[in-house]
Order: sequence, then C-alpha cells, then structure tokens
Amino acid sequence: MNKDYSKIINKNAVKPKYFKNSFLAFIVGGSVGVFGQALIDLYVNVFEVDKVNANSLMLVTLILIAALTTGLGIYDYFGQFGGAGAFVPITGFSNSMTSAALEGKSEGITLGIGASMFKLAGSVIVFGVVSAYILGLIRYIFFMS
Repeated sequence: MNKDYSKIINKNAVKPKYFKNSFLAFIVGGSVGVFGQALIDLYVNVFEVDKVNANSLMLVTLILIAALTTGLGIYDYFGQFGGAGAFVPITGFSNSMTSAALEGKSEGITLGIGASMFKLAGSVIVFGVVSAYILGLIRYIFFMS
C-alpha cells in the first residue's frame, strides 16, 4: 500500500525546472550586482563621494530598497521570480530581517520587533562571525608564524 502511494506521489509531483530556475537566479542576482555598481558610479561621479564611502552607500541603499519593498509586499514577488538570485545578495538578508520584524510588530517594539528581527538573521550573523574567527585563526597559524 505504501509503495503504491509513493509511486502515485512521485508520478504526479511537480518536477523542478532546474535550468530555468538557475538561469533566472543568475539573471536576477547579476542584475542586483549591476544595479549596485550603477549606484556606486552614481555616488562617485555625480555626488563626488570617494570609492570606499560609495561602496558603503550602495550597500545601505540596497538594504533600504529591500526593506521598503518587503514592507510594501513587493519583495515577495521579486523573490518568487528570482529565487536564489533575489535572496543571495544583501537584499535577501534585509528581506529576512524586515519580514521577521513585521511579523512581530503586534507584540510591541522590544519584545516583538526587536526580538523577532534576528530570528532568521541571527543564525546568519552567528555563523558568519564564528566562521570568520576560525578562518582568521587558521590564517594566523599558517601564514603569520
């Protein structure tokens, strides 16, 4: 009985379109990168900001745009269309923090927004810091001694 059920499920399951999804993720992620570079060029050439500060402004601008579009419900459509290409750049990190904060807003600022904001993003921050620490130790041991 379980084997028949598994066969029916496997036969009728929607098959993922790997090539299409990969292509869309590549195009969307690349477009975010191109848009980021356009922002850097705008800040350097129009607003005459030095390159280091232009990079920081570009990141802040992308984070702001992703947070605003998440709050307005637009980023969900962007994420469904672009898949990993929408969530891998810094815009995905901003989306995860903003959507978690929006979920907790009914519980107040501290216990709702503040506590909910880092539910998903907190693990990314923790593993990023821990892996950077471990790689820094490895680099120190092998290349600095």
